[in-house]
Amino acid sequence: MKRYFAELIGTFVLVFGGCGTAVFAGGSVGFLGVSLAFGLTVVAMAYGIGGISGAHLNPAVSVGVFCAGRMSAKDLGGYVVAQIVGGILAAALMAFIVAQYGGIRGTFAANVYGEAFAGATGYLQISAIGAFVVETALTFVFLIVILGVTDKQPAPGFAGFAIGLTLTLIHLISIPLTNTSVNPARSISQAIFSDNALALPQLWLFIVAPCVGAALAAFAYKAISADGKK
Repeated sequence: MKRYFAELIGTFVLVFGGCGTAVFAGGSVGFLGVSLAFGLTVVAMAYGIGGISGAHLNPAVSVGVFCAGRMSAKDLGGYVVAQIVGGILAAALMAFIVAQYGGIRGTFAANVYGEAFAGATGYLQISAIGAFVVETALTFVFLIVILGVTDKQPAPGFAGFAIGLTLTLIHLISIPLTNTSVNPARSISQAIFSDNALALPQLWLFIVAPCVGAALAAFAYKAISADGKK
């Protein structure tokens, strides 16, 4: 239960830090600032709760770790539930804050694609299959890095930085395309409170694609790892 609670807290911080930056300060800091916010929250939580739960903060990460044989099915279920609850609590707090200054939630940093971004400055209207490929490929990259830096810890003091910088890079690539998910918990939480009519109908893609990418990364990493057992 301590590990699950740690995941709830960590995912809360990730969603509040990353999506909160997008909602409250996105107009000021831009895509680069939002990308850094997501990366920094991962670094902070990696060192804050990594020793307790591993700081997955993301159902796709947990799926990848499970497929790599590093966690049980029971823990996978517990982690995913905790992560989703943490994300929803963060989004609820964000919605409350928006109401306090009389703001409009709008898309609310939800993950969408295509026509959902019609008229949005700086965004590209990618197709559904394009969005699926982007989310799958970038989650694959994210998990390869995570599995690599946590395998026998070649440089344990810097694992959190490697993961955080990778997430920053992923956001720089794909915010203009999908608002960057690679994290079903983050996608679910924002879609629930978004005023964008396409946020909930398009949510399935941001649940399925990251999990597919994570599973593929786990199998690929097991195939290329030194002893083939990880």
